[in-house]
Amino acid sequence: MRPPEGRTWGRRGHTPVVRVTAAGTKRVSMAALICSKDGHRPRLIYRIHRDRGPAEGRRKGFTETDYARLLDAAHKQLGGPTVLVWDNLNTHFSRTLHELIDARLWLTVYQLPPYAPELNPVEGVWSHLKRSLANLTKHSLDQLTALVKTRLKRMQYRPRLIEGLIAKTALDLQPP
Repeated sequence: MRPPEGRTWGRRGHTPVVRVTAAGTKRVSMAALICSKDGHRPRLIYRIHRDRGPAEGRRKGFTETDYARLLDAAHKQLGGPTVLVWDNLNTHFSRTLHELIDARLWLTVYQLPPYAPELNPVEGVWSHLKRSLANLTKHSLDQLTALVKTRLKRMQYRPRLIEGLIAKTALDLQPP
């Protein structure tokens, strides 16, 4: 994540400067699912991947196996068949991931229309997270990762926030 920018108060004529010390080659990647089940509070399930810098032949973000592990964890927590509504990230279209999905008989996948972030409630999670991190600096990847985990954990215990993110999409997620 690049440091998010936000607004702040400052003395007139003195622009506040927030220094960022981390090199641009390190990153924290996140993947999340918002889960809705009739009669239960909505859940946020997430995973974090830290990339500590360049390495030959290694992916910077999540691999297909990482996404499959996230889906397996969600299935274990929810305890039943799962319907996944996915955005159009290029990894979601890979042959390897489709093979992993086909092996999971409890999983049904639907794709969102091309570039429709307003229909994806997880985009609201990222927006909320970035706003909460605005103007904060951390001096190491471990500090940033700990802060991101703390903020996501707080979101997990705010079902009204998650319900609001779902409601903002205007999708009807109730079974017929």
